Amino acid sequence: MEIPVRALLTGGNGMLARSIQSAWAEQRPSDELVIVTRADADLTNAQETWSLVGRMKPDLILHCAARVGGIAANIADPTTYLMDNVLIDSSVLKAAVDLGVPKLLYFGSSCMYPRDYRQPLVESDLLAAPLEPTNEGYALSKIVASKYCEYVSTQFGLDYRVVIPSNLYGPDDDYSLGQGHLVAAAIAKVHAAKESGASTIGVWGDGTARREFTYVGDLADWIVTNVDDIHSWPMMMNVGFGRDHSVLEYYQAAMAVVGYTCELELDTTKPAGMHQKLMTSAVAHQFGWQPRTELLEGMDRAYRRYLETLA
Repeated sequence: MEIPVRALLTGGNGMLARSIQSAWAEQRPSDELVIVTRADADLTNAQETWSLVGRMKPDLILHCAARVGGIAANIADPTTYLMDNVLIDSSVLKAAVDLGVPKLLYFGSSCMYPRDYRQPLVESDLLAAPLEPTNEGYALSKIVASKYCEYVSTQFGLDYRVVIPSNLYGPDDDYSLGQGHLVAAAIAKVHAAKESGASTIGVWGDGTARREFTYVGDLADWIVTNVDDIHSWPMMMNVGFGRDHSVLEYYQAAMAVVGYTCELELDTTKPAGMHQKLMTSAVAHQFGWQPRTELLEGMDRAYRRYLETLA
């Protein structure tokens, strides 16, 4: 008889964590998933976090909690995106090690990779060249935590692993302008234009920057299905869709799912970030990673949920 697994999921109100909750309830009803939100503990507080992990005694931590935002937010407040994430990660990871949590999955970010480097990016490119300045603070915090997981695994023999997703999108995304990422921002701006009858939408940059986005449900399903085999995974794995699109193409897709067309006003005085950061997920494919949701299908699901939240 298998002993039920108790997993602790941080960042419980975030898009990825919500998707993991849905997949877990469907696929693993006999295993316990303890969901942690800001109401349960301030993860920037080391003592609160240590006490929480000590009470829960998890077999596995899925560490999704992070302070995230779009390019505008990262440019405006780099100190917060660096220090809050350093504090969150140090609290969770240190508590996990001190209390002997045997397995932990940390979610990195594609912004950890160098700017304007070779394409597609592979895991060994980490720290190979300078970072993109517009989100350097956030990237540094994710690199520090990822390396700590690597050190812990090597030094203590614990199964602490890092997956590096591409940008994610889907239901429960953050659609607030300034905080939301590209796909969510495009959907929200096109919807607002439709509601007001606006003839134009402003877009930062010249629209040619390319981004790789993966539907969040695909990642959540894969994690929940395969996380028991975390001991066999390499220290770090990219998990992305495998194709990217230009900023203009994402806005065109948003107009298609919203059902409204207008002119895009490109503001080339605004920073657009890295021109391209496509990753290869060849390593993850060896462990069952096969994203299946195409862009228009995923954006349509995201928009339908967005309309539900507005209602």
